[in-house]
Amino acid sequence: MVIETTKAFDKQYSKLNLKVKIAFKRRVIAFKASPFDTGLRNHALKGKYLGFRSIDITGDVRALYTTQGDTIIIFGFIGTHSQLYG
Repeated sequence: MVIETTKAFDKQYSKLNLKVKIAFKRRVIAFKASPFDTGLRNHALKGKYLGFRSIDITGDVRALYTTQGDTIIIFGFIGTHSQLYG
């Protein structure tokens, strides 16, 4: 599995505090081991983010990703629920 990020993701990620950045790195490790582990709350999105899936990073922070083929995961956005959906 190859993990890539978009420029938008990189910009949002750079603004996160260290605690959330560490949580993201841990979640990516869990994601690589089992993308649909129930703890990640992985689910498909509709509307504005149709084609993306969301995983939980912390209580309120989500990371949105899409896939390319079977092995490339592209993280497109990261932020709180209200930043992404509100």
